[in-house]
Amino acid sequence: MLEALAWRPERVNAVAGEVSPGPRGAPAVVAHTPRQARAALTMAGPRGVVLLSAPSAAGHMGVAWFLALVAQARKDLGCGAPPHWAALDCGDAPGFALSALRAGARLLVLDPAAPAFPAVAAAATEVGAALWAERPPALDLSGLDLRETGRGNGRLAEWLTGGAVTGRPGLG
Repeated sequence: MLEALAWRPERVNAVAGEVSPGPRGAPAVVAHTPRQARAALTMAGPRGVVLLSAPSAAGHMGVAWFLALVAQARKDLGCGAPPHWAALDCGDAPGFALSALRAGARLLVLDPAAPAFPAVAAAATEVGAALWAERPPALDLSGLDLRETGRGNGRLAEWLTGGAVTGRPGLG
């Protein structure tokens, strides 16, 4: 029986029928640009990182755009990239979720109130993808100064290592 997944690190891949490998315990960041994704990958520790799209990005930025963003960041780091997972938020649009699965996305967020959620969950299971019913807690990298000397690097490093993020965390 398929079930909608709430963000529970121990169950994130239950729809896909697998527990590992996966983003169990990995922190999530909202990456809007390849530079932000690259910064997160560069600073990620052995737990890895979930590169999460902006809310409903599948509809307004597109599936190909997000997959290319993650691929560019991965390419920039080469074989030194840590474990990472690209999570594309499809909002309440099951059509975008199905399109994302066809394009190769393997981790999606879809509003469980969407009438076609069970069908998308079945399609995700069929291709070995995971479907989340809600976004995980995430640090939104927009507005953070991630230049070499920027303050945002400290906040990102704290988030990725599980330290307390001081000030407004910018949760996405």
